[in-house]
Amino acid sequence: MCNRQQHVETHTQSLYEHGFSATRAVHGAGEADPHTGAVLTPICQSTTYAHAAVGEHRGHTYSRASNPTVSAAERAIGSLEDAPPAVCFSTGMAAISALFLSLLRSGDHAVISDVVYGGTMRLADQILAGLGIAVTYADTTRAQEVARAITPATRLVFIETPANPTLVLTDIAAVAHLCHERGVPLAVDNTFLTPFIQRPLDLGATVSLASTTKYIEGHNATLGGAITTRDQALDARLRLVRKTLGFIQSPFEAWLTIRGIKTLGLRMRRQCESAARIAGFLSAHPDITRVCYPGLANNPQHDLARRQHIGGLHGGIVSFEVRGGALAGLRVMNALTLCTRAENLGAAETLVTHPATMTHADVPQDIRERAGLTDGLIRLSVGLEEPDDIIDDLARALPSSERRAPRTLVAL
Repeated sequence: MCNRQQHVETHTQSLYEHGFSATRAVHGAGEADPHTGAVLTPICQSTTYAHAAVGEHRGHTYSRASNPTVSAAERAIGSLEDAPPAVCFSTGMAAISALFLSLLRSGDHAVISDVVYGGTMRLADQILAGLGIAVTYADTTRAQEVARAITPATRLVFIETPANPTLVLTDIAAVAHLCHERGVPLAVDNTFLTPFIQRPLDLGATVSLASTTKYIEGHNATLGGAITTRDQALDARLRLVRKTLGFIQSPFEAWLTIRGIKTLGLRMRRQCESAARIAGFLSAHPDITRVCYPGLANNPQHDLARRQHIGGLHGGIVSFEVRGGALAGLRVMNALTLCTRAENLGAAETLVTHPATMTHADVPQDIRERAGLTDGLIRLSVGLEEPDDIIDDLARALPSSERRAPRTLVAL
């Protein structure tokens, strides 16, 4: 086992020397299984592991604490960030919950982006508040607002960039600088971009977090979450909390995640390029009053997007609002035939979501509106289809468009 562990560490270290993320995505989980030659990581569907003698084992004892397949997924995700192995969880919300519970206790305070996934707000308002943990929602697009929100009791700053669903950006390097000055860890929810487009740790963050359910796995097939950090003490704390609360990802889900990671670069590049094209179509359409996409040249944060995002790519999510408000937006959503109405994102299929009644339904309306999340906002997660087919679907659904029979898509 020692030789196997040394082999894995040597292989992983060599990947850190490669600059091309696609190479890490394909090889980050490790080379072929040394026992069987299997190219794909084996699924280790075992609860427990035999000890050679009392106190002697091969690295795993019980799958609530660690599992070989999960460990392979952790190596793959960590390698994407130039970091030690990630810590994998059963869901994205399990990862966020474990992070908060690892760093916060009664009497502590956290600062959270005011535009953030609804589940994160629900955790803070309905769970953490009952444990005596205070939260301030701040406009993290302005570093000075973060500075004002930090108190002597602050133990965590948690930002989401691009934010769900308005896609507003936070300057990670600027916020990381002021967090370091105050001795407060910064965590970045990087679900929308993944390490392929944005590297929070390289920009100064303590934690890079993602719901691997989304782009990292990419096929609507798993639930999962991951936290990556270069802080050894925090990594150990996260693994203790995960073991204690039973938040670990299952072996099969980890195996599917590893398989998805192999095509992460190809999928994200295609989705980003298609999203940019669709955003351009929407921004020129007379029925659309607002388009949220940082890749558009007229987006007020476009310069930050160009500095912070890698490769000129800005994600596969486009949010927009239809003229006529909420009812008009819902009519458009219900008229779509190719885009699937669903709450997930980052998958091969294009998914369309109404955040006010779906992902952010638990967020009070006044809070949603202050954050720019209006009742008429639509979130589009662009998939791998031909972008012209998605544009045609949107064009047919928009009010002023000519009513045409849906084009038949021929399966090849």
